[in-house]
Amino acid sequence: MPEILLATANARYSHASFGLRYLLANLGGLAEKAAIAEYEISKSPHEIAEAIVAQSPRILGLGVYIWNVRVLTEVVALLKRVRPDLTIVLGGPEVSHEAETQEIVGLADFTIQGEADLEFPKLCASLLEGRRPLMKIHQAQPPHFHELKLPYSLYDSEDIAHRVIYVEASRGCPFTCEFCLSSLEIPVRAAPLEPFLQEMDHLLKRGTRQFKFVDRTFNLNTRVGTTILQFFLDRLRPDLFLHFEMIPDRLPEELKSLIRRFPAGSLQFEVGIQSLNPEVQALISRRQDNTKTVENLRWLRENTAVHIHADLIAGLPGETLESFGKGFDSLRGLGPQEIQVGILKRLRGTPIIRHDAEWKMVYSPQAPYEILSTKLIPYAEMCRLKRFARYWDMLGNSGRLARSLPLLLAGESAFARFLRLSDWLWGVTGQTHAIALTRSFELVFQHAREQITHPERLREFAQALCDDYRQDGRTDVPGYLAEFDIPPLPRPEGHRRQATIRQARHQTS
Repeated sequence: MPEILLATANARYSHASFGLRYLLANLGGLAEKAAIAEYEISKSPHEIAEAIVAQSPRILGLGVYIWNVRVLTEVVALLKRVRPDLTIVLGGPEVSHEAETQEIVGLADFTIQGEADLEFPKLCASLLEGRRPLMKIHQAQPPHFHELKLPYSLYDSEDIAHRVIYVEASRGCPFTCEFCLSSLEIPVRAAPLEPFLQEMDHLLKRGTRQFKFVDRTFNLNTRVGTTILQFFLDRLRPDLFLHFEMIPDRLPEELKSLIRRFPAGSLQFEVGIQSLNPEVQALISRRQDNTKTVENLRWLRENTAVHIHADLIAGLPGETLESFGKGFDSLRGLGPQEIQVGILKRLRGTPIIRHDAEWKMVYSPQAPYEILSTKLIPYAEMCRLKRFARYWDMLGNSGRLARSLPLLLAGESAFARFLRLSDWLWGVTGQTHAIALTRSFELVFQHAREQITHPERLREFAQALCDDYRQDGRTDVPGYLAEFDIPPLPRPEGHRRQATIRQARHQTS
């Protein structure tokens, strides 16, 4: 049984905990006394607590994040009742700020704020030697990479076969966007390239094919970015998939020349647009050249096979429903394969709170602390935007309606048209989740029949929807399209549905 148990609750099984592996890698001589236990937030607090108790650790290190703080608060409360002798140490972004107001911090024995890679081993050593610190909250100083042991050997064969492998070539961010925790992590610290790339080579040789870089600014340093891209180009395989976060207005020629050489399905860029409204950008201290951003996105779509996952945030101070819609339409016009509509969250420690009074920013008191209303967007309208975001992810980003959705949204503001569909779906179903795939197709057609009055346009839409319906291998024609006399397809012998690269992209989200 381990004396030190490193645990967390991941959003889903495919998300291996990068933070826990960093902690274990840097425990030094204590590593042989430690183990990792990963759970999913779909598990009940009692199930998680029971599994922890069964391992009988002396010290429990818990990784606390915005997505798991609610379930882990209950887990800690249970553990303190059934194992009051267990020393619980918290870490992670959620408890690194405003700790004095958090229930979970009050329940636990110790909390390490900041990057705990080096502070956690010190605390564990003291505890195991019987020296209990008087301070409940410990502030960790950001380590430099030369002080750290890299954790990549701790990804096991099960991780490599079934999970997203997280890697980082840098930590921190040079920008000061007020909604983001990364804005507090200045300066940027880069990993020494040679040992980092050696670790990437080892992962490749062990069979790793999906790499998610968690660097906030992959393309900040041109030399580093080009070196990493060239490394993977030299080792390109048909099933290799790389995910990077990029600064939208910075794309020098050195990077362009390498990016255009990657084949379709191998490269995904998460592009944090967040807002295209200059007034909103100024309010939240976001430095972004919108002209350059538009040029770069257009270049990527016209000259490369990169899959672009672009982010927009709804509910920022100064934003109206109309101005957000305008930004959505502008971004969609640039053709990214995905537009992730996120609802503003008040992350602990971020300076976005300075706008609360002037812009009447009202947030949920429960994680993930999403915005409920603002001076310009009342609660009812914010609820509409949240449903819009969910339905867009389900129907737009999923690629399910690749042929038919553009026909439905053509002619005016795509945002306005999809908002109309979103309102209609909510009115008919009363739900934003657990809508079966075949049911979603039928619902979209019912809405389209009300919107498209010209017979030939409706027939064109019906054929496109049927094509979308068949993209996963179906050959039949749905009954609700029978009037259009669309012929069924012959079923090929030995047909087998195959996983697509879309699954890999959504695993990394």
